Amino acid sequence: MRQAQTPRFAVPSGAARPLWAVRPEDIDATASARSAEVAAWIGASGFAAAPGEVLLLPGPDGVSGALCGLGNAAGDARRRFTLGAAQSHLPGGDWYLATELERDDRSEAGLGWLLAEYRFSRYSGGDRPAARLVAPDGLDAARTERIAAAEYLTRDLINTPASDMGPDQLQAAVAALADEFGASLAVTKGAALLDANLPLIHTVGRASDKTPRLLDLNWGDAGARLTLVGKGVCLEVVAGIRTSS
Repeated sequence: MRQAQTPRFAVPSGAARPLWAVRPEDIDATASARSAEVAAWIGASGFAAAPGEVLLLPGPDGVSGALCGLGNAAGDARRRFTLGAAQSHLPGGDWYLATELERDDRSEAGLGWLLAEYRFSRYSGGDRPAARLVAPDGLDAARTERIAAAEYLTRDLINTPASDMGPDQLQAAVAALADEFGASLAVTKGAALLDANLPLIHTVGRASDKTPRLLDLNWGDAGARLTLVGKGVCLEVVAGIRTSS
């Protein structure tokens, strides 16, 4: 199973509207850089630049841009993806980040936005969220999209109800991943688990008519060896997943 939704940044265009990331101490400077009418709007709005707070700015054709609060820098260590919170509060269309951020902050802003766009649409066929972000300057957009796609797949697997996510479906999802990236997949299932000295997986799953199995995904043959071991519980059956590179 692969997710129907694919995380993508918007294509840069003149139609994209600006989004300013603002800390509380920067509100006055941000307002003074706008027109007198917009500055008055910001002053009268009560906008405090709290984390994730959004203020739409008026323009001749409606919304001309927006401010998104970052909160105080002292609280950054306790927060993640603050700018991504703006995604669900903005009207449809493309947006670009008009504030220069440090490299790590750009990466977090871009990834947080894509993660905020996620919708579980396997059954509803839900539309793509309306507000899209142009990749901030200096951001490795392709890498960020790959990270978000991995998160989307994980969320899809978790969100799929157990009635539709048994060991066969989990194996199919892992096999699709192996095919996409040129990895190898070895499957040990049923009584073969006992022969392979894997009795716990067999014991947990043997009461079900859905055969338990170990999914051994291997990718890459150079560099340091890294092994991740996970457990996927499908109804009453365990499907172990081991990945190596």
